[in-house]
Amino acid sequence: MFKSRTSRLTARDLALVAAFAALICVLSQGAIYPFGNTVPITLQSLGVMLAGALLGWKRGALAVLTWLVLGAAGLPVFAGGTSGLAKFVGPTGGYLFGFLVGVVVIGWLVERAAPGYTPVRGFFANVAGLVAIYACGIPVTAMVVHTKTIWAIAQSTTTFLPGDLIKAVVVAGVAAAVHRAMPELLVGSPRRAADLPERIPAP
Repeated sequence: MFKSRTSRLTARDLALVAAFAALICVLSQGAIYPFGNTVPITLQSLGVMLAGALLGWKRGALAVLTWLVLGAAGLPVFAGGTSGLAKFVGPTGGYLFGFLVGVVVIGWLVERAAPGYTPVRGFFANVAGLVAIYACGIPVTAMVVHTKTIWAIAQSTTTFLPGDLIKAVVVAGVAAAVHRAMPELLVGSPRRAADLPERIPAP
């Protein structure tokens, strides 16, 4: 029988956390700096949204936290293969912390939507996560750069919006398909666990 696992992690959970941390590492390798912007365009947010949408808030947050710890330890897993503690106090430091907040927001909303997760609900969950990421990232960038106000930095982030919204749509569709095929994936959610049928052990 399926049981809620809100207080402990299984080996399967840890494997999923490691896999998604690795995915975010891979998606972080490419970086484009548009029009001299201090914040690059990357696929990091795609990995963060996938982690929250597929694993829920707890395991998604652990995946993002694992990625952040690896980068802080010196492994080249941040945007463009960078790393180090200095990244956390640089122009993009707010976004790094924002990814952790964003994955929690997305994962929490996804778990609340289960088992009635739809692409539309998933899209709005992803957008809420993006808002959290920007809310953390923009003020820190403005504070570090000094030469621009928060409003100016916010205006410059419009460069990222089209791509991020496309990622939100893609992740919502992928997550809906995955949850239909593997409804037990969000078993960490009490609501989802309660709605899953009992599994009768084989004789």
